[in-house]
Amino acid sequence: MDTIIIGREEFKDKVFACWLGKNIGGTLGAPWECLRHTHALDFYDPLPSKAAPNDDLDLQLIWLKLLEDEGIDPPLPMFAEYWNRHAASYPWNEYGFFMRNFSRGLKPPVAGCFENYFVDEMGSPIRSEIWACLHPGDPQAAAKMAWKDSAIDHAGGEGMYGEIFWAAVESAAFVEKDPITLIRLGLSMIPISSHIARVIREVLWCYETGKTWGVARDRVHMRFGHIQPCNAVPNHGFTVIGWLYGKDFGDKLCKAVNCGYDTDCTGATLGSLLGIINGTAGIPDTWRTPIGTDIVVHKFTRNFTPPKNLEELTERTVLLAEKAMKQSSERSFGEKTQLPANLRTLLFRNDVVKKTLAQDIHSAVDLCGGSEVTFHYNGEPVLWPGIGRRVYVTVDSQPNVQVDLVVPQGWSCSRIGPADFEIYSAGPIADRNTLQVVLPDKKSVNFTILGPGEAKGFPAGDNIIVCHTCGGRIEACICEK
Repeated sequence: MDTIIIGREEFKDKVFACWLGKNIGGTLGAPWECLRHTHALDFYDPLPSKAAPNDDLDLQLIWLKLLEDEGIDPPLPMFAEYWNRHAASYPWNEYGFFMRNFSRGLKPPVAGCFENYFVDEMGSPIRSEIWACLHPGDPQAAAKMAWKDSAIDHAGGEGMYGEIFWAAVESAAFVEKDPITLIRLGLSMIPISSHIARVIREVLWCYETGKTWGVARDRVHMRFGHIQPCNAVPNHGFTVIGWLYGKDFGDKLCKAVNCGYDTDCTGATLGSLLGIINGTAGIPDTWRTPIGTDIVVHKFTRNFTPPKNLEELTERTVLLAEKAMKQSSERSFGEKTQLPANLRTLLFRNDVVKKTLAQDIHSAVDLCGGSEVTFHYNGEPVLWPGIGRRVYVTVDSQPNVQVDLVVPQGWSCSRIGPADFEIYSAGPIADRNTLQVVLPDKKSVNFTILGPGEAKGFPAGDNIIVCHTCGGRIEACICEK
């Protein structure tokens, strides 16, 4: 038997525990976020009376709405659209720079990486759980969705590899408990040479050679540490340290958070993973009681009605997973979990992920009628005066669909192939320029290419302009007008 059967009630319990663990870990770490020194926590400090609002969960509530509205496999442009509707006010780091690019007319994935110093940060790894819950026992399907998600604001960066890693690990954790196996599975889904893979292997080496957790933490900090406390690389090491070295649920969370850096994220990710592995039985009441199950959203998460509590979030998540499971030929829900003898071989397959990672991040994707059109910039989305640029278009991933390309007045456009062109302008070139792709049915879709005036760069580590009153992105300020 090669079919993975997951018991419905067990799955529901694990999903609830996932979201509960997310809130517990995030609330534990929130007061200590961005302090790069070590801590000495053994419980909440201060003791909370409710869960702390956390973008780690909030942004996944937006994806929940996306999946409910648009189906279980929405195209990449819809991720950008829902972010623009419901998360446009978030100013921080990669979030703000994606919206800066999107507001300039760029579209993902290039909008997620152009002039974005923060592609290596934690903003997308913290959004992995919904893809694991959508595709339990199917790491590749979860990882494929994580690529789409992370392409919004971490295209090509370590944050993208981090989200793919955790989505795969958490998906497999619904049917596999062994941490070393799960870690090696996650590593099989991302590039060997990525820094995320390297830091996780460093922690594995420390653990398997008998180094203490303090030594492991020091090695990660010294060899992979970063001036940005939210950089994904050291924080992935710290999360794995907590997972491997901790004795129980609370000790694992505290060890991860005590490593410092992006503590709400390391705690939240580990809390959700432990919830998936052990279900609600693995989360002590002493950790559950202080925060309850209500969902407290951040003020920048806007313009929709989120689930009121974790019970509602669980019900809605399970309904989506039921829809996704009906499309799988190797996985199904049943009365009780039944796993095949070759389970690990099935889980470790990575052909789909390798194909996913090969996608061009220096491109923009949009919808035209029933087609997904990709404009490939062959580099940065900028045209410089006096330098021709070869560009090409794919339609529904097909490279040789005959299309036309309309360029601004005064530019030249030479056809090289059915969908290949060389564009050129002697200059001057406007800051923002529209390129129109015309499909065989005469429908068209527009893409933006910038001029030198919009490509002056941005100081590394600086953030976008925020409102001094509400703290939101200045272009999407939430203050009352």
